[in-house]
Amino acid sequence: MDKIIITNLSVRGIIGVHSDERQQPQEIVINVILFTNTKNAGQTDNIADTVSYSTVAKKIRTHAEKAQHFTVEALAEDIAGICLEESRVQKVLVRVDKPRAIRFADSAGVEIERGK
Repeated sequence: MDKIIITNLSVRGIIGVHSDERQQPQEIVINVILFTNTKNAGQTDNIADTVSYSTVAKKIRTHAEKAQHFTVEALAEDIAGICLEESRVQKVLVRVDKPRAIRFADSAGVEIERGK
């Protein structure tokens, strides 16, 4: 199966369980791999024959900026659902990271895989 990849989509949103994390938006980094068939788009060179990564990224960004989840797990589930709403997407791999969430680590996060 082919893959459409969105790498290091940076958004700002409320996420976390601690009171200081609930006060103001913080950086969230999202990576998504959409499993789909890109053969038709490759042959026709027509965006209507594939999944628009721009459209998907906008939907993810809009949701992540307003969701205000306590856990990255919940946000990842939402993002997977958004991606699977696209009729051409059969499976999705979603990674959500919170940079600097843990002292001495670049980030902490979760990666999930969901399918139709």
